[in-house]
This record gives sequence, structure tokens and C-alpha cells, in this order.
Amino acid sequence: MKTLLFTLICAFFCISVHAQHLYTSKSTSISFFASTPAEDVEATSTKASSVIDTKTRNLIFKVSNTTFQFPKKLMQEHFNENYMESDKYPASTFKGKIRDDIDLEKDGTYTVTIDGSLDIHGITKNYQTTATLIVSKGTITAKTSFKVTVADHQIKIPTLVFAKIAQIVDVHISAVYQPK
Repeated sequence: MKTLLFTLICAFFCISVHAQHLYTSKSTSISFFASTPAEDVEATSTKASSVIDTKTRNLIFKVSNTTFQFPKKLMQEHFNENYMESDKYPASTFKGKIRDDIDLEKDGTYTVTIDGSLDIHGITKNYQTTATLIVSKGTITAKTSFKVTVADHQIKIPTLVFAKIAQIVDVHISAVYQPK
């Protein structure tokens, strides 16, 4: 996990210039929920990584698709093998920027707009969402939710189970950041 986090930092930020403004989250939770008349599907991963640069307001999230836990083992197996093709597409990432001109080193509660690109199943699509950021005593807590349309990321759903799989998935993210 430390190697993944370090790789994220190196790949997305210039450490030598911005290191004092990097905040990392080792407590990042990503969950999703989809409802159909046949069955509700939900899963959570608490093993996601995230980094935010408080000066540039750039951020990145990365999660290994196999870390999502489902209430039913068969759902988890189908998710990884049939839909996400986790062997071929092992991770999902979001790279974005907070659009609002706020000081993330100043205590307060902020509602912000985030623009970025979400890469799921090898397909990258632009998204815009709002998030709540709470800055308190050097810690940043972030929460957001948005909808993802399965077809936008070319996730194929067999006709046989089409009625059991929702076409739109609600995604929820929460992270607690500490200075790097």
C-alpha cells in the first residue's frame, strides 16, 4: 500500500516543489450502490488511496477493483470477472481539480466543485461533482457522491442478467487526509 501511495504521489505531483502541500489519505472509502427491481447491489473498498495538493488543488484517487467487498461472494466474483474484468483493468482512478479558490490550509467547511476524469474499465470520462471539505487542525475530511452510467465505461451486461444489473450506479467517497 505504501508503494502504491508513493507511486501516486510521484506520478501526479512534482514532489520537490509541492511536497509541503501534499496531504495523503490512508482512510479512503469508496462505495457504490445500485438498485434494480430484482436485487440491490452494493460494495465498499476501504483500501483506496488519495492525494491532494493544497496549493494547486489537484487530487487523485486510486482503488484496486479487487478490494471491493460485497455481501455475497458470488456478486464479488461476477463483479471482478464478468463486469470489471479486473485481471485486464486492475484499478480505477479519478484525477481532478478543485475549481473553487479556497485556502485548504485554513480551518473551515467548504462546498466545492471538482472537475476531473474517471477511468473505469479502461475508459476515461469527464465528471463534475460537488464535495464537502472540512479542514480542522491540519486534517482535511472530504465527502462526495456522484452517479456513474455503466455504459459510459463500456461495461458489458449480458442480456440474461440485464434486469438484475442497474445501468446507473451511485458512488460515494470519503477520505481523511493528513499532511505528507
